[in-house]
Amino acid sequence: MKVLQEEVTRAELLSEAENVLDEVMIKAVVDIKRGVVAVDAQLHADLEKFLLENGSAQDDLWGINFWCDSEGEDFVEFDSMINVRPRQGNRSRYVEDAAVRARIAEVVEKWIN
Repeated sequence: MKVLQEEVTRAELLSEAENVLDEVMIKAVVDIKRGVVAVDAQLHADLEKFLLENGSAQDDLWGINFWCDSEGEDFVEFDSMINVRPRQGNRSRYVEDAAVRARIAEVVEKWIN
């Protein structure tokens, strides 16, 4: 597990990851307030815990997947069990709020080109 410290390409992200599903999917958790991305774990929950232990707030964390063999909007998948948050109005694994998805995309674009 790690928090991205510098901008990386998709190829670098994939080549450095140890926990890759089907050789193309990497799990990540984004802190939309702090603007950071944690990557490279078998479970989103592990990344979530890592960020919580390092100063993030629960309400700011959202689980996503990077599909490194896809382009455009298909690169980021807004799907994770940690996203089920009825108290925040998110009742599914998918990030339902368009503004939150847009913020996640901004953070991802900051770190991954």
